[in-house]
Amino acid sequence: MSEAGVALRLDKWLWAARFYKTRALAVEAINGGHVYLNGVRPKPSRGVQCGDELAIRKAGLEFVITVTGLSERRGPATAAQQLYRESEESRQRREALAEERRLAAAAGVLPARRPDKRGRRRIIRFTGRGV
Repeated sequence: MSEAGVALRLDKWLWAARFYKTRALAVEAINGGHVYLNGVRPKPSRGVQCGDELAIRKAGLEFVITVTGLSERRGPATAAQQLYRESEESRQRREALAEERRLAAAAGVLPARRPDKRGRRRIIRFTGRGV
């Protein structure tokens, strides 16, 4: 962990805090407008400091977090969770959305078995995939 007042690249911090698996994915998300730093759309090289607020959209979820620590190294998940604090509203919204998704998935009917060769051909013909 680094001390307060020192800045660290945003893409490196997102990688170290385990929001993205690689720095390249973090850069792609930042350039794609999925990350906001203090309400502004940043560049990947922008410095992040303790106390900064980040809004991260990932996989249909939105995290609103405050940076509490800096680290240039990607460590275990427990250490990565010490680098930020998620706002209570953000956590409640994410949990509510996860519950909605769970209920929607439970309401859906699953097929009794996998399609056979004839069924797969019909699906491919219907969806236009394949040949």
